[in-house]
Amino acid sequence: MRKSIYKVVGSLQKDSLKKQLYLMLGVRPSHLSLYKRAFCHRSTKEGTSENNERLEYLGDAILGTIVADYLFKKYPYKDEGFLTEMRSKMVNRQQLNDIAIKMGLKKLTEFNREDFGLRNSQIFGNTLEALIGAIYLDKGYNKTKDWVLQQMVIPYLSVDDLEQIEINLKNKLIGWANKKGRTLSFETIDEVLDKKRRIFTIAVMLDGEILAAAKGYNKKEASQNAAQIAVEKLKL
Repeated sequence: MRKSIYKVVGSLQKDSLKKQLYLMLGVRPSHLSLYKRAFCHRSTKEGTSENNERLEYLGDAILGTIVADYLFKKYPYKDEGFLTEMRSKMVNRQQLNDIAIKMGLKKLTEFNREDFGLRNSQIFGNTLEALIGAIYLDKGYNKTKDWVLQQMVIPYLSVDDLEQIEINLKNKLIGWANKKGRTLSFETIDEVLDKKRRIFTIAVMLDGEILAAAKGYNKKEASQNAAQIAVEKLKL
C-alpha cells in the first residue's frame, strides 16, 4: 500500500514539473531527468552526474552556435568584428542571468538558499545554459534552435537596441576617468580552478578603491562584466 502511495506522489510531482516546464518555458519534456539535472546547482549536489555543470558546458556551446548562425543570416553584409561584438552582447554572463530570472528559472533552480552570495550571483544564467543543453539532448538541434529563437531572442533580445549599446565599456570607463582626472584600472583579484574551469574575478579600481567586481571564465569576460556594473553605478 505504501509503495503505491509513493508511486502516485512521484507521478504527481512529475506531472507538476512537466506542466511548469510547459507553462513557463514552452518545453514538453520527453526525458524529465535531464531537466531535473539542469536545475540542480552543485551547491546541493556535488557529483558531476547529478548537478548541471556538464549540461551548462554543452548548452554554452550550443547557444553560441545558434546565436552565431542567427547573426550571420540577419546581417549578411557585416564583417566578423561586428558579428563577434553582437554575439558578445547577446550571450554575456550578465545578459543570460537577467534573461534566466525573467523566465522564472530562479524559482526552479535548486541551490543552497542559505548561501546569500548565491542568491544574488549569476548562477541562473548558468542554469539557462544547462537548460539549453537538456533541450538539445532531449529534442535535438533544430528544436533547440527554435526554442532559443522563440523563447529567448524574440522576447528578450532586441538586436536593434543591442546595436546601439557600446560593448567596449572598459574604454568608456577609462575615457570618463581621464576627463575627470581620476585614476582607474582593472585588476585581477582572484583566480580559481572550479571543476577544471578557471574562473577569474576582475575588479574596477577607482582611485585605489574597488568600484565594482565580477567573475568570468576568462579575463576579458570578467572585465566586461565588471565594467558594466561600474558604468551602472556611475550612471554613465
